[in-house]
Amino acid sequence: MANRLDGRKIAILATDGFEQVELTEPMKALKDAGATVTVVSPKSGEIQGFKHDEPGDTVKVDQDLSSADPSSFDGLLIPGGLFNPDALRVDEKAKAFAKAFFTAGKPVAAICHGPQVLISAGLVKGRKMTGFQSIQTDLANAGAIVSDEAVVTDKGLVTSRKPDDIPAFNAKIIEEFAEGRHEGQRRSAA
Repeated sequence: MANRLDGRKIAILATDGFEQVELTEPMKALKDAGATVTVVSPKSGEIQGFKHDEPGDTVKVDQDLSSADPSSFDGLLIPGGLFNPDALRVDEKAKAFAKAFFTAGKPVAAICHGPQVLISAGLVKGRKMTGFQSIQTDLANAGAIVSDEAVVTDKGLVTSRKPDDIPAFNAKIIEEFAEGRHEGQRRSAA
């Protein structure tokens, strides 16, 4: 069946300060499509979600980043938020984890401020992308081709701007994760 993710394993890379709906809504969509979803974090136990700048719910961490093997996953999702991507973008293990998906040609999705992790990992040059309005200049400065659209897809890389874009984002991530590896991802990691 098209756009089913049965047997696919998707990692969600996040830490404290993720935008709650940008993790929980895509996670639900992925699970509903049949994927096994694993929350990977540099922090163990639980991570704190936010509803913009107000604390929201916590989410259980399934696997510590230090023991997570990117080769055991079929795709990667990076939610946004005000604090989550900022903490991950300075974490060498988080950047290496993200880069491993590109090197292997596996699909990656990032929403809102999530693409900041990809900027810091040196993965956006020449890629068509979007992100939250305040990081679009950062994307352009890092060499991305920026478009202010609800969802932008480029050879296995899916990006969106904000929580309002989640329905379009969810549909695209399921499609891209179902397609599997993309040679264009591998080329941007070189």
